[in-house]
Amino acid sequence: MGMRACVVLFPGLNADAEMARTLSLAGFDVTIIRHTDHSLPDRTDLCTIPGGFSYGDYLRCGAIAKVAPILPAIRAHADKGGYVLGVCNGFQILTESGLLPGALTQNAGLRFDCRDIYVQVTHDGPFTPSPKTLWRLPIAHAEGCYQASPDTLRRLQDEGRIALRYATATGEVTDAANPNGSVENIAGVYGGPRKNVLGLMPHPERMSEKVLGGDDGRVLFDLVARAIGA
Repeated sequence: MGMRACVVLFPGLNADAEMARTLSLAGFDVTIIRHTDHSLPDRTDLCTIPGGFSYGDYLRCGAIAKVAPILPAIRAHADKGGYVLGVCNGFQILTESGLLPGALTQNAGLRFDCRDIYVQVTHDGPFTPSPKTLWRLPIAHAEGCYQASPDTLRRLQDEGRIALRYATATGEVTDAANPNGSVENIAGVYGGPRKNVLGLMPHPERMSEKVLGGDDGRVLFDLVARAIGA
């Protein structure tokens, strides 16, 4: 039986097509579901929330989406150890809903930022390879500044749940490499009982084929496919 993934579509999201294609390339059977649904498709292995601007980012990015009818089903899936991936606005929705710790706030430069950046793997897990691995990925956000309390940051570090940090092209984690002011250069964090939930601001699905300019992002999807198939 093949691996199954779903892409949750909220009003205003715009990266669902890229997400669905990349999941297909990684070997998943993909179903698009909507925020108004109350359950995930049968035998879902991976639930993804793509990027965009759900509900126009009114109130706060992800603040309206967190009360959508589909969220209890996503939370139940995660609580059972099912895999969940939130990219950009999906990451914002996961933090707003409490599935991941911390919050995403306005970029330090108070401007929308759209360009390729580098991230370095801090801790390995189902979606990430060995530490120090460097990926080039695109960003496209205005509220990507990751914030968390000192206690939360300490817990994330102690539990190996800081997935990615912004870095230079040579792998140095510096202030200059930080595109949005995120605390400790954090670009992605893990949650869940077995690091089965991942949120990140860069878009791996938009750097998943050579024709797109690079395929570093494809690694993330291949790794979680391997974890599911193990």
